[in-house]
Parts: sequence; C-alpha cells; structure tokens
Amino acid sequence: MSMTKLFSPGPVMVKENVRRSLLHYDICHRSHEFEEMFQDTQAKIVKLFNADHSYYSVIVSGSGTSANETVLSSAFKPGEEVLLIRNGVFGERLLEIIHKYNVPLVDLPFPWATYPDLAVIERAMAEHPKVKVVAMVFHETSTGMINPVGEVGSLCRKYGKALFVDCVSAAGGQDIDVVKNNISVCTSVGGKCVGAFPGSAYVCARQSVLESLTADQCKNVYLSLYKHYQSAVTTHQTPNTPNVNLFWPLNVALTNILEDETLAGRISRYQKCAVIIRRGVCSMGCRFLLEDHMANTVTSVFLPKGVDAPAFLGEMEKRGYTFYIGKGEYGKQGMIQIANMGEIYEQDCYNMLEVFQVVLNKIQAK
Repeated sequence: MSMTKLFSPGPVMVKENVRRSLLHYDICHRSHEFEEMFQDTQAKIVKLFNADHSYYSVIVSGSGTSANETVLSSAFKPGEEVLLIRNGVFGERLLEIIHKYNVPLVDLPFPWATYPDLAVIERAMAEHPKVKVVAMVFHETSTGMINPVGEVGSLCRKYGKALFVDCVSAAGGQDIDVVKNNISVCTSVGGKCVGAFPGSAYVCARQSVLESLTADQCKNVYLSLYKHYQSAVTTHQTPNTPNVNLFWPLNVALTNILEDETLAGRISRYQKCAVIIRRGVCSMGCRFLLEDHMANTVTSVFLPKGVDAPAFLGEMEKRGYTFYIGKGEYGKQGMIQIANMGEIYEQDCYNMLEVFQVVLNKIQAK
C-alpha cells in the first residue's frame, strides 16, 4: 500500500471513515434511501458556508469546474452582463467558461499574485449598470492568495449586483459566511479542504436566485442549474444519474467537519499547519511568492537559487511526498506549491520538513 503524503491542493488525503464509505452497498439514485442522504448532504453544505434558511444547495457530479460551469452557463438572461475580477489561473478558468457561453463581459484582470484594487472594482461597478453578476475566486489556488470577497460583497450590496464566488479551494479551509459577505451563489467540491474525493461538486445559492431561473436561460443540458434545482426541490434527486458512490464520502467528510472536528477547529488546524510549513521552508532559504493575503492551505515558495524544481519534486516524491510545480512562468522560476489540505496534521508537517531539508542538501551538494 502506498504511503505517499499528498501535500498538494487536491486530490487530498482522506480520513479512514471517508475511504470506507466508498464501500457502501449499492443503492439506486431514485430510492428513498438516496433521497434521505441527498437532503442530509444538502443541509450540511449550507452549514459549511454559514448560510441561513434563505440559501439552498444542489450537488453536481463533476469537478469544481463543473459547478462553476453550471452557474455561469445558467445565470444570465439576454442582455445581462457579468463583471469578472481575476488574478490567476482559476480566474482565467471562469473567463474561459464565460467566453464559451457568450455572456456579455466586463473583464477586470489584475496581474497574477496582485491583490485586486477595490477602487478599480467599485468604479467598474458604477460605470456598468447592465452588470447583473460580479464573479471572482475566493482562494486563487495558482498563487495561494485570498481575494477580498467580503469587501466586494459590500460593493455589490451598494450597487445592486449579485456576487458569484468560486470557493472550490476555500470551502472548509477559510472562514466563509455567505450572509455576512453578501454572496448570492458559491461553489465548491469535496476533494479539496473538505477532505472527500474529487467529483462531488456543489452549488450553494440564495433560494430567490434559484427560483428566478428559467429552463430557457440555461445553456447546458447536463449542467443546467434550473434542472438541478427543480429536481432537488420536487423529488430530492438529481436530474440525471449522479456519481452515487461519491455522495457517501462527501456526506461523511462534511459530518467529520461539522460534528467532530468542527468547522472552526478544521480552519484552526489548517492555520497551524501552514505556520509550521512557512517557518520551516523560510528557514531553509525559500522565498514566498506572497507577502500577505495568504491562504490557510497553500504556500507558494521559490526554492533556493540553483535548485531545479522538477528534480526537487521528483526526489521528494521518491520519499513519499507530493507537491505541485508552480503554474505558468512561476514553475520555470523554481516555484513550488505546498498544500496542507485534508488529512494533514502538525506532526505530518514537521516530518515533511525533515525530508525537505534532506533533499535540499542533496541537490545543493551536487
């Protein structure tokens, strides 16, 4: 059995009861048992986002991108525009989806790893009255930056815009309060901070938003938010056959957070692990990409000068530790990403850092 430790931002290592839940006996997705589990999972998703009774959730079989595409292909009637705030790979992923469905766009790009300028954002909102939705990423995983969602939510309230937030790498790892932050719609997936498996995505939205949808405005068949909502409300099911086997692990992982570790406890664990990792790699001569606004679960660092990033990652993997190479130009500049999502605890971080030092010494000695 492989004992590889995944210090990568998804997929993540899962708790043993989450893994065992994959062996649940077979059930039909049109059965009462599935419907009960489906509703229980929906309720837990709403709690994950600190939502109140005015929010509702649906579950989409696919990666986090499938949940984002479900929203962005469904949310707009003719003539309505979207304002996109982006500063990394996953903001660009939203851009790709918006272009694919020909949604009128006000694009607000910022350089990667640059904190969005709220004055620029407010000016764009004021100058574009046709904008219905402001879209952004909570945790831009390509850099490890937490974007100013709360502040943008306040601006959306001021200018009468709905706020859509990609929380794929944030839910379960950052403090998200959809009510306080004025988030109308958000998305995430099980295989990140929640600690389940990839392929179990979900949408949490104000029920008023979901009620306003029509079948005609949704431009995708399988990823129709209207279909998902109507099916969930009327039958407590999904419109098409879902990945039933992944619903159980998602439910168990959410239960682990909400009823065992607690959401605050998990966030605190992630924060403590990040501190350990950052102190350790800093002491070894690594340089951070970001000076502030760093996520609780991803650390982007440039390896010391002269250390080849792919070679370093290969040596670490041989010793049982998996990281990510930096995206785009960052990878060419020797940047790697160390994540502490899922079943990673403080001692795991200390153990990893010991190996990290050994591999650095080996490569630098050549």
